[in-house]
Amino acid sequence: MQRFVGFVYAAVVMKRNERGEEEIEIGIEPHRGITGRCSQCQKPSPGYDRLEERRWRFVPLWNIATYLRYRPRRVKCSEHGIVVEHMPWSEGTRPVARAMMDVLAYWARHLSWRETARTFRTSWESVYRSVEWMVEYGLANRVLKGVKAIGVDQIHWGRGKKADQFLTVIYQIDDGCRRLLWVGRKRTKATLQKGLKTLGPEVVSQIQFVCSDMWKAFLTVLGAEVKQAMHVLDRFHIVQHINQAVDQVRRAESARLRASGKQQAAELKNMRWKLLRRGSRVLGKARQKIKALLASKADTGRAWMLKETFAHFWTYKSVRWAAAFLDYWCEEAELSGLEPMQKVARMLQNHQPLIMNWFRAKGEVSSGAVEGLNNKIRVVTRRSCGFRTYDAMEIALHHNRGRLPEPEFTHRFR
Repeated sequence: MQRFVGFVYAAVVMKRNERGEEEIEIGIEPHRGITGRCSQCQKPSPGYDRLEERRWRFVPLWNIATYLRYRPRRVKCSEHGIVVEHMPWSEGTRPVARAMMDVLAYWARHLSWRETARTFRTSWESVYRSVEWMVEYGLANRVLKGVKAIGVDQIHWGRGKKADQFLTVIYQIDDGCRRLLWVGRKRTKATLQKGLKTLGPEVVSQIQFVCSDMWKAFLTVLGAEVKQAMHVLDRFHIVQHINQAVDQVRRAESARLRASGKQQAAELKNMRWKLLRRGSRVLGKARQKIKALLASKADTGRAWMLKETFAHFWTYKSVRWAAAFLDYWCEEAELSGLEPMQKVARMLQNHQPLIMNWFRAKGEVSSGAVEGLNNKIRVVTRRSCGFRTYDAMEIALHHNRGRLPEPEFTHRFR
């Protein structure tokens, strides 16, 4: 199952540790007919001396903690001098064997890190270091050729609304591959510029489509750094702005009615999610309440009607007719007298060329893929009950959503 070239297994001993728990120790000895290799260049080198015995945590056998035991040799390399020999089961000075790190990293993708540590009776730190090692290997060996479409977005993590509590993420959203390419702290121009620089000019020059929201910092950087790509504004964020405007109208009207002592204020308060839901999905009593709201010509009813009318915008196939409908809708929103809806209309008019790219790129890129990946990232953070440090957050996101290559093993204990 685990063959280590240049080494042989010696005595296998079962004993009890200081806590009275059973352990298995597997002794390893160097093969007498094979010379040790330099840990830097992997070239055979003559022996120099031997160090003190070390132990590495190995994959549990029959749910019993298992360790590899070996006295490392030092070899005299002609190029690197006196160095510790290459040990195929070890990675640097880590006290956990490579096979064990592979197992911990695999289960850390399906369970929380704490639950993984409990299952394998190890520490949270060991799980963290195993995932870190796997991510470092994956980032060093991943291939970024063929990236034609990327998505750029911002996500919130941790507590509070400070700049450090936001992350800038860059995804690949091609049909054949959807993965996380890069993540950085804050949502500034400098952060996005750093991300594109990390991907490299060769990758950036091949990008044909870019999908993002209307965050000004993103629009500025993408317009300057990825000029050749067609910039598509994310449909999800446009709909989100309209929904937020409807909710602002509802809250303002509810406050006015509550101040005047009218009972309709309580009804509006309980209709928040009914109004934000897609109209075709509102049925039964909720549908009757919305019809009554429309009949009363309330501000909230008019805002809801504007929201439902805008849904027709996404059904157009012609860019020309879609632009005409957008002009019509923005005019209706301006005439409504509702400030939140007027604000959205002005925003859409300012970004109309980029919004029209959604129709030009239809079928080539899916803007919904960005929000789908965002939701999966939020699942990662919730499953682990949040991460106290940014480094842990970054490693977890790459590990779960990066689709990174993994090192090869003689046998995988999964």
